[in-house]
Amino acid sequence: MKLVPSRFIALLLAVCAVMVPQVALAKVSVAFHSFNGSLLFGRYPHAFVVFEGTLDDTGERVYSNYGYTAVTAGPAVLAGPVRQTMMSEKDKYIRSTNRHFTVTVSDATYRKMIAEVAAWRDKPGKNYVLDSNNCIHFVGAIMQLAGVRVTYPSSMVRKPKAWMNHITRLNPQLGARQIP
Repeated sequence: MKLVPSRFIALLLAVCAVMVPQVALAKVSVAFHSFNGSLLFGRYPHAFVVFEGTLDDTGERVYSNYGYTAVTAGPAVLAGPVRQTMMSEKDKYIRSTNRHFTVTVSDATYRKMIAEVAAWRDKPGKNYVLDSNNCIHFVGAIMQLAGVRVTYPSSMVRKPKAWMNHITRLNPQLGARQIP
């Protein structure tokens, strides 16, 4: 069988395509944000996560964000456990926050993270505790699923930006910068 040069090249490319492992282009990024708070608008310091990308296995486009908080901000938060909720922020608000670092995760890790979001959101009872189960503890749980080393120094549990800067120092492999 005599191959015409163009057919030979096409056949060679087809064989190479089958033999070379395919690189997946779809990825999900998880960005970790903090907000400094605002007395003018009544927003408290806060930490949250943003998921964005495309799942490899289904091609599904992902774009969502989650932040764990008390249902009602008020004196009860200082007194003990209160009811919790999972917030999603508007894009306009996200653009005004501190994006500390981003990690890329597998589909399996993304799904574990979404299951973790649901577990925090759906846990019955009063579970938000200002100093031991707040937005940074939620974000820390998501970070740990991505393999990020996490600690919670008591001096930072009400200071999301300072805590995120602490996490970046603990994890130099992230290549994240400190946010002043």
